[in-house]
Amino acid sequence: MDANKKPGTPAVSWIDEDGRMAELVYDEAKAKTGFAVWNAESWQDQTSVETPAGERLIPFSPKNNLIKNGVVVLPSEPAEYGTEEALVAGIQAFIHRYVDVSPTFERIASYYVLLTWLYDAFKELPYLRFQGDYGTGKTRALLTIGSLCYKAFFASGASTVSPIFHILDAFRGTLVIDEADFRFSDEKSEIVKILNNGNVDGLPVLRTIQDRQREFNPRAFKVFGPKIVAMRGTYDDRALESRFLSEAMGTQALREDVPINLPESHKEEALQLRNKLLLYRFRNRAAARLDPTLVNPDLEPRLNQILVPLLSVVRDPKLRHELEGMARDVQFLLVADRSASAEAQILEVILELLGRSEQSAIPLSDIASALSERYGPEFERPITTRWIGSVIRKRLRVSTYKTNGVFAVPRAEYPKVLYLCRRYGIEVGEHPHRASEAYSRDLGSLGTN
Repeated sequence: MDANKKPGTPAVSWIDEDGRMAELVYDEAKAKTGFAVWNAESWQDQTSVETPAGERLIPFSPKNNLIKNGVVVLPSEPAEYGTEEALVAGIQAFIHRYVDVSPTFERIASYYVLLTWLYDAFKELPYLRFQGDYGTGKTRALLTIGSLCYKAFFASGASTVSPIFHILDAFRGTLVIDEADFRFSDEKSEIVKILNNGNVDGLPVLRTIQDRQREFNPRAFKVFGPKIVAMRGTYDDRALESRFLSEAMGTQALREDVPINLPESHKEEALQLRNKLLLYRFRNRAAARLDPTLVNPDLEPRLNQILVPLLSVVRDPKLRHELEGMARDVQFLLVADRSASAEAQILEVILELLGRSEQSAIPLSDIASALSERYGPEFERPITTRWIGSVIRKRLRVSTYKTNGVFAVPRAEYPKVLYLCRRYGIEVGEHPHRASEAYSRDLGSLGTN
């Protein structure tokens, strides 16, 4: 069968192990889509791509509503950009021209744009976020920065969530979403699912859909990819909060040189930069990889997880230092939140009791009594040994065992308690010297729960 007559599968992009790539391009003036195909040295226009497996890929139609209406923005063809430094400078100048953010975040956003064009080389990603009330420039930031990102898909708080799942799964690009807190909306929990699963590769969201036979079947939607969000507040989930690199908007008067309304040139400038970024992807995707030497031992694993991919594309040592400073600020806030929790108060009491006693274990009743004496007025619920035991085992993952008819925390858990105290921002004082004693105590046949 003639290759051009073989049934084709609509596709947006494709990459093989040899570095050959194909990316969907769209010429708005000609109302035409096609593929820009890279052969590891140069590129050419093609109307279809034959994969090594014999599959024929064809571009999405230019009549596709998402493409012709600019919901998904694409380059029109690869364009020369010179050096990476010149490309980053051009991106930053574009952002500076239309958005009022801090100089540090300008540079962060510029490199985040680069990261979006290489994101599929990494397994974890951070998110970019703009926070502030209405009229603070959040939407302008999304429109400007999002228009440069890889296969950016624009959505808003007025969107229903179902098409967001489908479009992310089909295009595998950058989600740019306004009013991402979906205030007073049942959709908030669905967006949180996308954000919780979307920064780590290999964690699709399962949803039940109805097929042509009107049967309901579960389907896995791949939601991994870069995301830029604007919202007024924060999420209750602290783990989700730790995934964001955030900029507070509206904290000072708008720069006088920032236009109130976007000029017609904005769209064309963005297209020119996307074309350069497409060539940047072609030239750099094969070599892009995580640099494990950038892991900072002073930061928590989660923060390193989201920060190192961005640091791996940042060449500027000063910006790397500023990014690490931002991560330390996030870590400080996370620790501060933990230190005000019931878990932190219980840990503080356990640490004190273990530190001043030579007993082989601390009964939960002693912990409950000490907690009631110190923090009782702060709790709306009764402080019982059952509740204390539940928090210790299920939330802190510290083991207890039963002795003489009562549950207790064994001294063998001392190293874990010390680690958790540091994680929750609790001063350990002179206690650490006891950690080496913990594993030397023989608990015999005592079981753990």
